[in-house]
Amino acid sequence: MATTSDWVAGARPRTLPAAAAPVLIGSGAAAQVDAFAWLPAVLALGVALALQVGVNYANDYSDGVRGTDVDRVGPMRLTASGAARPGRVRAAAFASLGVAGVLGLALCAVSGHWWLIAVGALAMLAAWFYTGGRRPYGYAGLGEVGVFLFFGLVATLGTTYTQADRVTWPAVLGAVGVGLVACALLMVNNVRDIPTDVVAGKRTLAVRLGDHRARRAYAAGILLPVALGVACAAWTPWALLVTVLLLPAVLLVTPVVAGAQGRALVPVLAGTGMFELAYGVLLGAGLAL
Repeated sequence: MATTSDWVAGARPRTLPAAAAPVLIGSGAAAQVDAFAWLPAVLALGVALALQVGVNYANDYSDGVRGTDVDRVGPMRLTASGAARPGRVRAAAFASLGVAGVLGLALCAVSGHWWLIAVGALAMLAAWFYTGGRRPYGYAGLGEVGVFLFFGLVATLGTTYTQADRVTWPAVLGAVGVGLVACALLMVNNVRDIPTDVVAGKRTLAVRLGDHRARRAYAAGILLPVALGVACAAWTPWALLVTVLLLPAVLLVTPVVAGAQGRALVPVLAGTGMFELAYGVLLGAGLAL
């Protein structure tokens, strides 16, 4: 029977920065035009975190019942390990997505933009069908597309829009940047899992690109966002705070490009999550200042 710590591990807390970072940047972009508002920002953060946890539990359930997670390296797999019944993991996924839905409705009410309900519904469908359903798009190499759209563009621009009632160019640049880092986070996870994914028939983008090109795609996803952050200096010089991340970016990219495999990539995965959080904090603060 799964313990509380097992459930926490199954939620994959190291991926939560991917949810927080776009909200920080979107809020910073709103502050840059003197439109920051605490309540919409907190609600947007709650939606993003609940969606991320929902995705993680849904992924655990769907991969577990398919047998994809049997020989994986990395965080606790509740379903594949047998620690929790599949139905309970699925219920946890639906509960997390339900929380995201409730918070999303509250955000729509506060901002007055009710049409965003449709965007939220698409986000929840994307969360489930990433690895769920008969033809999961994550198994077809489209996982990074979903991550870029919903944990990059939608999360960042939606946060700015619900506060400022408009989208700004710094918000767009930040959305693309944080979306690329989120894709890098998924990419390094999938590079680590290439051997088992090939056997299981899971055709992630890393599998489709091949090990060599997937590692370089990871490098691009880490380095290009720093350049996009620097570009935001055209609106505020404080955006140059992101240059602090140049050294961490090199330290993350080096072992991946050098060919680190298996467990050696686990610290890179954790480091990429922290890099994304730092990117959100620095660029968000830079825009706000």
